Amino acid sequence: MAHPALHGRIVIATHNSGKLVEMRDLLTPFGLEAVSAGELNLPEPEETGLTFMENAAIKALAAAKATGLPAIADDSGLCVAALGGEPGIYSARWAGPDKDFTRAMRQIEELLQAKGALSPAQRQAWFISALTVAWPDGQLAEVEGRVDGQLVWPPRGNMGFGYDAMFLPEGETRTFGELTREEKHGLPPLGRGLSHRARAFIALVDQVLQ
Repeated sequence: MAHPALHGRIVIATHNSGKLVEMRDLLTPFGLEAVSAGELNLPEPEETGLTFMENAAIKALAAAKATGLPAIADDSGLCVAALGGEPGIYSARWAGPDKDFTRAMRQIEELLQAKGALSPAQRQAWFISALTVAWPDGQLAEVEGRVDGQLVWPPRGNMGFGYDAMFLPEGETRTFGELTREEKHGLPPLGRGLSHRARAFIALVDQVLQ
């Protein structure tokens, strides 16, 4: 089933300021007017899904139905191989109600140290981004992006957010926290589209943003 092309106004279903910056950067070249759920004072729905995609759909549908506008939501997180894929869909919750990702990164490092995961091969990790566009009638467009890498300690760089400063993407010498916004999630040809969110967005373009 073909999805309607997006145009005009769209809601970014997030209250996360870092995620909002990245989503706006991705949407701007397509001439969309993006307003966030936080700016509209929409309540945050309870994320009861068991996968990134399920939680992205919950957020996008809630915003679309509340506003009568198409809404886009991202559910993303860090998965660590040595920790059985954790924190995964609970990545934000590991940072606590005060969103202290410095503490969350330290917790991950302590768990890795306890497991003796010291070499790069033992510190493999990946970021997942599930992107969902929802229309007020309940129609969904869903894609997923992934980037693999390894965790470093101590964290490096302050240009990202969340767990970026401890994540070294495969083939790179700088962490996500050391890369510029354009390098991390800018789309080709200007950017390199390195991030999980950029990779998911490139897939989404083919469905609803051509």
